[in-house]
Amino acid sequence: MNSSLIIGSNSHIARAIIRRLQDAEPSEKIIAVSRGQQPAELEGVDWYQSDYSEPSIAELVKRFTDSALTFNRVFICLGILHDQKVSPEKRLEELNSDAIQHVFQINAITPALWLKQLLPLLKQARGCKVTIFSARIGSIGDNHLGGWYSYRASKAALNMLLKSTAIEYARRAPAVKLLAFHPGTTDTPLSRPFSKNVPEDKLFQPDFVAQRLLEILDGLEPDGELSFLDWQGKTVAW
Repeated sequence: MNSSLIIGSNSHIARAIIRRLQDAEPSEKIIAVSRGQQPAELEGVDWYQSDYSEPSIAELVKRFTDSALTFNRVFICLGILHDQKVSPEKRLEELNSDAIQHVFQINAITPALWLKQLLPLLKQARGCKVTIFSARIGSIGDNHLGGWYSYRASKAALNMLLKSTAIEYARRAPAVKLLAFHPGTTDTPLSRPFSKNVPEDKLFQPDFVAQRLLEILDGLEPDGELSFLDWQGKTVAW
């Protein structure tokens, strides 16, 4: 039986994806991975906790493999813009080595480690679409304002890691399609401190983003390429 895997499943958009999948395909198994515990409102989900270290990721993938799970959709919903340790840098003087490494670990390195560990399992898939949450702000060609150094650079690094992964997956797991997805500015704790000046019609609810993402995925097929698309299904410049 096909299953959907949602990594970073405690985020608001991830929860919306889970609810959408449950409504659309109630018989499909949903596997969720998060640092935190399962929210009470998300019933009917197989929930796993992970600290996202590579040994933890490898152990979970082994459990999925031993359970003969096959995934037709994977969502890697990991990302950080700010927390108690970091906030977006506006000037070069605000750069800090520890903060940069912290942001890169979450935004770029951990998603790549998931794709590394999942490769043997996804090689068996008859068709799997893998969405990794990126951001337009990671586009080098679209950077006209500067600032937000760590976040921009980590998302650009993520995109390059995904591009190389897509090339290798095309050879080794040709039934897998990779999508780097820009959800737009969404009303979540990640963007809320920075969304005051966002027009109302450009500030999206998580459920809307989940709906658009699932609609976009329906139109994608494995082609050996990494797509970088926004919530409208439009290509984002690298």
